[in-house]
Amino acid sequence: MSSLRNAIPRRAHKERAQPQSRKSFGLLEKHKDYVLRAKNFHRKEETLKKLREKASFRNPDEFYFKMVHTRNVDGIHRPRDEANKYTAEELLVMKTQDIGYVLQKLQSEKKKVERLSSALHALDEQPNNKHVYFAEDRDEAKEIKARVADQDKILPGSEHIPDNIKRKLESSYKELSERKERVRKLEKLYSEMMLKKELQQKPGRVRKLKEEEMTSPTDKPVYKWRTERKR
Repeated sequence: MSSLRNAIPRRAHKERAQPQSRKSFGLLEKHKDYVLRAKNFHRKEETLKKLREKASFRNPDEFYFKMVHTRNVDGIHRPRDEANKYTAEELLVMKTQDIGYVLQKLQSEKKKVERLSSALHALDEQPNNKHVYFAEDRDEAKEIKARVADQDKILPGSEHIPDNIKRKLESSYKELSERKERVRKLEKLYSEMMLKKELQQKPGRVRKLKEEEMTSPTDKPVYKWRTERKR
């Protein structure tokens, strides 16, 4: 009986909409909307209750060392600037780690480019085999020539490649160009990071040369150290 009862079409009961006279108040709130609103309200209420309890039990004489390193701005405690938080040796170690990570990614990208370019080169390379056929008379030569022409028609050329293979080739070439561009950017970043590391390691006063001071101008920066007298 239950299966027959479920087979009978029933009327779809729709939720009541906002009356026309109350359209200015927006959409009519449903029960699920009220549940979400009530949960949000009670969550905020519990948070405020816990904060009031903490404020009531607070000891006015308590002290934290972080109070020394903060300042009060418009009633809000803000920490001081920590620009010189690390020493020069720690900064040098962190830069070395960053350079090692960039070098690892650069080598990985280069290997991927080599594998992808070699695979595409193997696909693009057409076989250039030269066969020498020997015939005893003219009739046999014509027959061999016709058979070779039929075989050339059967061999898949660029026009006989299916569309899905062409799309895969296009996506592979696009990926290859993107990876080459990524390798170029990583090489530039690696060279810049190495230059900064060398400037930080080498002692002495250094300045960047202007374009008119260079003997052979280049787009890369050139630095010059001040000569110091050695004792």
